[in-house]
Amino acid sequence: MDLQELEDRGLKLRVEMFGRDAVEKRMSALGEFGKPLQQIINAYAYGDVWSRVVLPPATKSLVMIAMMAAAGHSTELRVHLQGALKNGCKVAEIQEVLLLLAMYCGIPAANEAHRIAVDLLREAELA
Repeated sequence: MDLQELEDRGLKLRVEMFGRDAVEKRMSALGEFGKPLQQIINAYAYGDVWSRVVLPPATKSLVMIAMMAAAGHSTELRVHLQGALKNGCKVAEIQEVLLLLAMYCGIPAANEAHRIAVDLLREAELA
């Protein structure tokens, strides 16, 4: 598969997970300067790694929630919480991941992640 095919496949998956408007907003946020980064994200993150079939998308989403919350990446956490819901994750599963976060990464990280999750769930009318 060539690079353009990976980019196309990744962009398609990204739009399915996050919606066209959200993806277009993120892809254009850094203008021409950010275009090479977006190509890398589309081709390799979503066109390759996210497109692999060993782990189901919901499992990948839960892992991403844990990693983004543990690393303190609030903006990315919110994005992946949205993707998790789209990928079929249940609110209770997300809650369990964030409780594990509290035990292994600390209460401050868990508090921030819970705040972001609750805001998103309220917006989605799931909380």
